[in-house]
Amino acid sequence: MFLLSTALLAACAAPAPGTGAASPAAAPGPLKLEKVVMLMRHGIRPPTKAAVVPPGYSDERWPDWPVDYGLLTPRGGAGARLLGESDRFWFGDRGLFPDGCPAAGTIVLKASYKQRTIDTARNWAAGFMPGCAADVAHPAGADDDAIFHGLDGAPPSFDGKRAYDASLAEAPEGGLAADTERHRGELTLLAKVLNCAVPACPLVAEPSRLIAQPHDRPDLEGPLDVGSTASQTLLLEYLEGMPMEQVGWGRVSRAEIEQLLRFHPLKFRYANRPGYIAAAAAAPIVGEIVAALGDTSPARLTLLAGHDTNVADLGGFFDLHWQVPSYPADEVPPGSALGFELVSNAKGERYVRAFYRGQTMDQLRNLEPLGRGDALFRRYLPIPGCGNSAEATACTWTAFTRLAAPRG
Repeated sequence: MFLLSTALLAACAAPAPGTGAASPAAAPGPLKLEKVVMLMRHGIRPPTKAAVVPPGYSDERWPDWPVDYGLLTPRGGAGARLLGESDRFWFGDRGLFPDGCPAAGTIVLKASYKQRTIDTARNWAAGFMPGCAADVAHPAGADDDAIFHGLDGAPPSFDGKRAYDASLAEAPEGGLAADTERHRGELTLLAKVLNCAVPACPLVAEPSRLIAQPHDRPDLEGPLDVGSTASQTLLLEYLEGMPMEQVGWGRVSRAEIEQLLRFHPLKFRYANRPGYIAAAAAAPIVGEIVAALGDTSPARLTLLAGHDTNVADLGGFFDLHWQVPSYPADEVPPGSALGFELVSNAKGERYVRAFYRGQTMDQLRNLEPLGRGDALFRRYLPIPGCGNSAEATACTWTAFTRLAAPRG
């Protein structure tokens, strides 16, 4: 089996431009890749409902899409297949799989109950192992989806007040009003794109609010929330390959879409990444990761196809941070994945490494083949709490399972 040198691991751990330095933890000797788990966001989809923004924010008619609300588009499927091809090269070249179809049970595919995640997993598998059998396990509906939608049913054990307090603690001095003011330029730009007249436009005239829920994460309402939803829709139009005269009605550039995307990870900071929220929301996924990497699972690679919220929850659970080129820090691009590798050295000592991989905006818009080189963004991530260094990127198995333990 192929042995990955510590020098190559260190090179893969090099940070994206503008994200700061990252130094790998010392892990003795060459490392052999044993197992991988990836939590992957679904591919390109249209808006999930007809009203992209609330009344009063825009009277524009949004563009038509080739599929119904919230479903994976054919281009989204093609993008996922390209990721599957690149992942097979990356993990196959490192000895995880031989040529041909993987042995039964060595690939596990699980998805949420949503069609867009199920079809993303199927398309990824078509790229990863073309012509091979690929069964995607998924719940029948929301009531059965404890892994990806565990908080949707408002479980009595989840303390909404505690979640609200944890979320509010993420605000800067001056609270949400200060965060809203900090993004005044982006809100004004978005108002222009939506053809919402300033200064009366709610994007610049109304406050943002956090609304506590009895047994759920708090709702973010107002300009910051609308900015998150609207900017994601503009991004998806761009990624779908729509002509620029249709993207944002021709009133937004590619660079301005990138600027407006700052609202999306900002919403994650309040709704997904606070400690108490992430501990509860990501716990089922963390359990899947630990089980898949453990000795009792025959799987060599496990793909969990979910949503951007799941990835943000998991990032908050382990306090992981990333930045895919052309996206803001901690954004979760369509098709991107937060993953974990189990590796071992010649002594049999096992380590876990976290990584992030994803396509840039233009790679996905243009459906660029990714090949087996370094075209696809892949970076190892520092894992806080797994060693003496705050920048450690290799956890011992014992340290990782300690970090992954359930939290109150």
